[in-house]
Amino acid sequence: MFLAVRDLWWARGRFALMVAAVGLITALVVVLSGLTEGLARQSISAVTSLSTDRIVFEKPAAGQELSMNAGRVTDAQVAAARRQPGVRSADPLRIGNSRATVDGVVVQVALFGIDPSAPAAPKGLADGSTMISRELADDRGIGAGDEITVAGSKLRVAATVDDASFSHLPVLWVTPSVGRQDPSDGVGSVILMNVGSSFEATGFESSTGLLAKTKDDALGAIGSYSAENGSLTMIRGLLIAISALVIGAFFTVWTVQREPDLAVLKAIGARTSYLVRDALWQALLTLLIGGVLGAAASVAAGLAVGGRVPIVIEARTVVQPLVLLVVVGLIGAVAALRRVVTVDPMAALGGAR
Repeated sequence: MFLAVRDLWWARGRFALMVAAVGLITALVVVLSGLTEGLARQSISAVTSLSTDRIVFEKPAAGQELSMNAGRVTDAQVAAARRQPGVRSADPLRIGNSRATVDGVVVQVALFGIDPSAPAAPKGLADGSTMISRELADDRGIGAGDEITVAGSKLRVAATVDDASFSHLPVLWVTPSVGRQDPSDGVGSVILMNVGSSFEATGFESSTGLLAKTKDDALGAIGSYSAENGSLTMIRGLLIAISALVIGAFFTVWTVQREPDLAVLKAIGARTSYLVRDALWQALLTLLIGGVLGAAASVAAGLAVGGRVPIVIEARTVVQPLVLLVVVGLIGAVAALRRVVTVDPMAALGGAR
């Protein structure tokens, strides 16, 4: 490590340039990770916070994709679900977009209509009332006891609910009758089901003709989440791959420039394993210093704009990308080790004279 540090100090201009490049890539990946998490929560937080074991869908028609808010379940299907072995409770949840009028201002919202007695219903929900997301309450300055108009119905705000967003819209929990215009649309979009240890998904689906998904599997039925998460994850993967190429190219060029020095060290008895460890220490120091600086900058930027941009700054969105970048960067740096291993002391010394 001594030689690695001395060499980096001697070439500190190039070292600083590489640290800056690693820092910028790290900052981009960390910010993108935080943004991916923030956008995901705005799409799915109301679903992931549901107190349910399974989300049951009607099978989509041929050529159509599973959709949480475009589904339709009937009373008969709910009754059939309740009769199945291992099912403890089954309650319809109706999901739809609507408009709410708050102090004369029209706001786009997602309505979650559910029977107040259902296990997944927020406590305090009742006829003539609504539970609103904390985001909407904070944005509009409303709270418990205030009145809003939803789909032509005047409702009293009973309380606020954390983690209540669906497809980037604030969620309003209401009773099933609010906003339901056509009874032929069914009693809900999906069925929320709690099950016991004897529940068997395959048997349930064959008996009812419905699809029973876990909450994690059901997230794919939220269109905004599937599209955004897939795109942002692909971009993040490309950035990480680019970082490996940048690190590998930089240390390859650096090793080529150091070949005469490496040849001298080999000629005076330095072992190849020592030189390989030295090169890996150089790569690790560059990645750690650049990565930590880039992560710190992205955390500061995320905290500064957190109230205006849906970005999540936490250990999972900062530490995981940083560790991944260091590991991938080291893999890229391994490409430069071939020249360290194969350098010929006599040929290099002869070429240097």
